[in-house]
Amino acid sequence: MSKKEQVLVIEPPIELTFTGPFTQAVSSYMKLKNPSDRKVCFKIKTTAPKRYCVKPNSGVVDPNTEVAIAVSLQPFEYDPAEKNKHKFMVQSMFAPDGEINQDTLWKEIDQNDLMDSKLRCVFAMPAGQEQNNTEEPKFENSRSQVVATPVAAVKAETDQMSAAVVEIKKLNDQLSQLRQENIVLKEETLRLKRIAAASDKPHDSPSYSSTTVTAKLWDKVGPSTDVLPTTHIYAALIILVLGVMLGKFFL
Repeated sequence: MSKKEQVLVIEPPIELTFTGPFTQAVSSYMKLKNPSDRKVCFKIKTTAPKRYCVKPNSGVVDPNTEVAIAVSLQPFEYDPAEKNKHKFMVQSMFAPDGEINQDTLWKEIDQNDLMDSKLRCVFAMPAGQEQNNTEEPKFENSRSQVVATPVAAVKAETDQMSAAVVEIKKLNDQLSQLRQENIVLKEETLRLKRIAAASDKPHDSPSYSSTTVTAKLWDKVGPSTDVLPTTHIYAALIILVLGVMLGKFFL
């Protein structure tokens, strides 16, 4: 036995579109219209219940009225290459007479009395971003270039590092040579200062100059032959004193 034809008019009838970006919750809407003269109960199911929030997900549509359904898609990382298989199913049946209990109604219903319609989900990006996503071959080529670029960059950077090392070595050698030359210059400067100090010292010390002059004059004149040695003078004085004393003693 075939299923009954759906009594509700569903808008949109085939696809439920969600427009990104999908970094936050995105909502889409559907309408359930009841063109009959009887109440119709409905219930909405999905193949991905953890990804969607449906309000209301069940209820009753009065005759010749409609109900708006809000479907919210939770944030996720969108991949345009990934095939979307999410679907929604709108189940409906004519409401029984009397009080309606939604908890037990759908468990006790005869499956032959159910009417259902299926809608597939479509993920879309805004016009500008969607065009970029459709250019798949160009995207692949760009990705290949991005992979090749770091290799060339690393090689160039290695060559630059080698050249820098050679240059640093040359600079170190030059610095070492300059230090040696600086040490030689310092030693030469000290030697010249010592020579200058030695040449200026006799003019700065009068006593040393006098002694030097006296010594030079003594070398030129030589010791005087007329001057008696000191020991002879002392001996003469002693003899003189002894003579005076002896003279007084005998007189």
